[in-house]
Amino acid sequence: MEAPEEPASRPDRTDQSDQRDRPDGTDRSDRSDRPDRGGRSGPSDSGLPPRVAAELDGTVGAYWRARERQHLRDVYAGVRIKKFPEDLRMMEHLMWLSRSQAVVELGTHFGGSALWFRDRLRTLAAYGRVPAGVRVVTVDLRQDKARAALSAADPSYEDGITLIEGDVADPETALRARAALPAGARCLVVEDTLHTYGTTAAALRNFAPLVPVGGFFVVEDGIVDVPELCPPGMPGGVLPAVRDWLACPDGADFRQRRDLERYGLTCHVGGWLERVRQGAAA
Repeated sequence: MEAPEEPASRPDRTDQSDQRDRPDGTDRSDRSDRPDRGGRSGPSDSGLPPRVAAELDGTVGAYWRARERQHLRDVYAGVRIKKFPEDLRMMEHLMWLSRSQAVVELGTHFGGSALWFRDRLRTLAAYGRVPAGVRVVTVDLRQDKARAALSAADPSYEDGITLIEGDVADPETALRARAALPAGARCLVVEDTLHTYGTTAAALRNFAPLVPVGGFFVVEDGIVDVPELCPPGMPGGVLPAVRDWLACPDGADFRQRRDLERYGLTCHVGGWLERVRQGAAA
């Protein structure tokens, strides 16, 4: 489903190593902020760079806000993408480390990120990291704009991208997405819909079962719940939805990876989630 033209998304300002307070007001001693519930990073983390911290003040704060305005008009292959390069880089790391052969994207918009995900998956396949049959399955209420933009950018886009029209709150939509995936494919799920409590909770409930152990679910734009950064008119609710879902039985199979906010700038504060075990519902 399509987000407003000026969606809420600005970077985090926390440093996991020495600050206790997060932008969302929670205490850094919360166990969900640690690399895992056992206090150690998983074996895949060896491929990640050291973390760079940044503070939301003075010149840096002004830079963040300018970058927020800029990223709304950024493009990939001539198609609007609306994502921070730093967040795309972290997703690329996670796709490599988790050996994702497929991406399920919730919120297609114009389709620029679907093209980006497809091309990154093809690169992974070229290096032998994943099987050749890669696939992006991208979901939105309407796909008219995306279909037109993708066709203009790459007339053969359907070779690697499946467009699904549906509501993420409808469990049937998740079943259709699963059916479109290559058999046995490991999957990354990226949620970029309305950034409200209801849509975030529904996306987690319906699509988290697609994520394998060691895979990731990225909930975008938790920055809407940082009061001093939330753009006017955005109701928020992303971080409360993530918090409540992690506390329920389904969410207990995931850990929140605040340590993945490594590039100083991120739109997705609190939204990097890793599956650590296979529950009965998955």
